[in-house]
Amino acid sequence: MFAEERQEMIVALVNKDGSVRVKELSERFQVTEDSIRKDLTLLEKKGLLKKTYGGAVKRRINVHDMPVSQRKDKNILSKQIIAEHAMKLIHNGNVIFLDISTANLELAKLLSKSLLNITIVTNMIDIMLEFINPGTIKLIFLGGTFEKENSGFVGSITIEQIKQYRFDLAFLGVVGVDVFENVVDTYDVEDGLTKNVVLDVSKKTYMMLESRKFNMDGTYKYARIDEFTGGVLDTGPPEDLREKLAEYDIEWIY
Repeated sequence: MFAEERQEMIVALVNKDGSVRVKELSERFQVTEDSIRKDLTLLEKKGLLKKTYGGAVKRRINVHDMPVSQRKDKNILSKQIIAEHAMKLIHNGNVIFLDISTANLELAKLLSKSLLNITIVTNMIDIMLEFINPGTIKLIFLGGTFEKENSGFVGSITIEQIKQYRFDLAFLGVVGVDVFENVVDTYDVEDGLTKNVVLDVSKKTYMMLESRKFNMDGTYKYARIDEFTGGVLDTGPPEDLREKLAEYDIEWIY
């Protein structure tokens, strides 16, 4: 078999299974591990996969900053499904935090129509506006540094306010999740620092996670997967990632 043919098969395996190991590829193709490493280096340079320690994983999509105004009307059905699952976790008397997240906006819409007697704390303007009309829910809105793109407040002033709370539940938005690197991403540094503090002061914290985001990267790593209580998904995670996800001792809801 020519090297080019072997490399094409390696790319096919990565796309099918999500990841490959050098040792297993060496045995499969009856070549040295050094040859496989050279193959992976070449394929990474071509942008066809990403090398990891001992192997390689599927190439991920790098997502750049998009304003909330452009995101909130995209993938609505997926976000509504996530919101419906999240609703089942909320009970009377809870104090919950909803951060800057378009999936959280869908959750806020459901909560605003409910008869739950809870307190919601948020730093997202669009969420605040869902509770303009009188209802059973108490809303607390946090100030700070206004970021127009996020339609919310972040940064040191917001963080100092968050530190005074002890939330029963927090729901945090994510841009990307890398199960092989144990990383959760967002777009913006200040947003990421704000989210990270919420993790510290919450009894339970859930990622609001469209399954497609398992193959996406943001621009700032704000937490580890295993820092969360769980993830609330729209559908089951991709088949090729389920074995890896099972290694994390957290709850996956879908």
